[in-house]
Amino acid sequence: MTHELTANRLARASSNATASGGWWRDAVIYQVYVRSFADSDGDGVGDLRGVRERLPHLARLGVDAVWLTPFYVSPQADGGYDVADYRAVDPLFGDLSDADALVRSAHALGLRVIVDVVPNHTSEEHPWFRAALAGAPGARDLYHFRPGRGPGGAAPPNDWESVFGGPAWTRVADGEWYLHLFAPEQPDLNWDRPEVAEEFSSVLRFWLDLGVDGFRVDVAHGMVKAPGLPDIGRGAQATLIGTEPLPFFDQDGVHEIHRSWRRLLDSYEGPRIGVAEAWAPTSERLALYVRPDELHQAFNFRFLNCPWDAAAMRTVVDESLAAASSVGAPTTWVLSNHDVVRHVTRFGGGARGLARARAAALLMLALPGSAYVYQGEELGLPEVVDLPDSVRQDPAFARGEGQDGLRDGGRVPIPWSGTRAPYGFGDGGSWLPQPADWAGLSVAAQTGDPHSTLELYRAALELRRALPGLGAPDAGPLTWLSSPEGVLLFTRPGFACTLNTRPAAVELPSPGRPVLSSSPVEADGRTVRLPPDSCTWWAL
Repeated sequence: MTHELTANRLARASSNATASGGWWRDAVIYQVYVRSFADSDGDGVGDLRGVRERLPHLARLGVDAVWLTPFYVSPQADGGYDVADYRAVDPLFGDLSDADALVRSAHALGLRVIVDVVPNHTSEEHPWFRAALAGAPGARDLYHFRPGRGPGGAAPPNDWESVFGGPAWTRVADGEWYLHLFAPEQPDLNWDRPEVAEEFSSVLRFWLDLGVDGFRVDVAHGMVKAPGLPDIGRGAQATLIGTEPLPFFDQDGVHEIHRSWRRLLDSYEGPRIGVAEAWAPTSERLALYVRPDELHQAFNFRFLNCPWDAAAMRTVVDESLAAASSVGAPTTWVLSNHDVVRHVTRFGGGARGLARARAAALLMLALPGSAYVYQGEELGLPEVVDLPDSVRQDPAFARGEGQDGLRDGGRVPIPWSGTRAPYGFGDGGSWLPQPADWAGLSVAAQTGDPHSTLELYRAALELRRALPGLGAPDAGPLTWLSSPEGVLLFTRPGFACTLNTRPAAVELPSPGRPVLSSSPVEADGRTVRLPPDSCTWWAL
């Protein structure tokens, strides 16, 4: 990464922050799953020093910021999302000086740093929960402890189910039950207690003072529960998340928490941002999380979950833009993350899945708003579907009736170089086994290959920086033009985008001069032949 490109990225970010209200509005943010990015000490687990050493890859890729999954002190019952100490780095990942050095190195490369905060629950090893189990006065008020129902209180207090499967309640030795919407090792905090709000304000300040540029708020929709904790009356509750109202998610009370955090973020120079991982039944409910006095962004899971269907994609795009616009916020677009099956595999796997994934990436990067890239998607990595049961660590795997428990397949350490595992990940193997056929997917193998997925991403991000109509939400309207069934065609100032979701090539009048395509196109200046499962950008 040259000093000139670093300076250009910083200048663009500064210009965007001034012209359109914030650098994040059209940012490309790269998610690092710390355990699986790069291992610096040979223990088979990724760490903060490994991330810092690989930051030049992200700078060359052309992203604007990096989001780090939890690296705090944790017994790792749920990949670090069970936090025992919010102000300390787990020795597995390094120490506080490594976090400080990472932030400083990222800033020197023109990259901003977003870290996870986990406010819905703590680890069972958090001092507060230990005190609660020990019967310390008032300690249980910080969580949701309740007597059971039925003879002897032997039944859970209500019918709520864990997202990971099974009851959302666990009974302790003295007969009371505590609530955990996820694993039993992750007891839910009681946000009705002012001590909880005060503690998290302090935690946010700790990391902001260290220099981080913002937070991704885990389960941002979950901190407040409906009064009285009413029964739902139905099973398979995990399937209802994001589709129907639930008494433990998306309660109106969460918004006052986010307003208080917005005031805190705004008190710092920066600007510093908050990003909601929020599931809501409608786009309109999701937009509430990004009102002008709340968080800056919310993940657009409707786009992630959209099938490979042109009409469905257009509907999701239109509804997402309309909902975000109604509150003056930018839309976000995301295709994969550490909790879902990688989109190469979701779109069918093999050559077809990769073609669709490449096309979807160009579509995502052309849409107005901010885009999130999950580590390895720039390499076209598929989901690893054949991990042996003995190595799986997803806590849902052994519980059933919740998530599928197969999230480990998207968390396999990514390949950097070499012809055999661990492909440059580190000197000590990898905590999850890597496939034997990943050599051709490594960063080193794809660098310089004009047909590779990595170089496609690099080219797309370079064009996105150069052309104001790409990504920038305030550059002008998105206009849909007439197109054949199964094909999307839209324009924004200075460019057009075509997406062919059909399994066969489609011929149509050329919308302009092709500048980038996920698959080779045939154009003679008047007509164009769009390959199947492809996306093309056109200069107007």
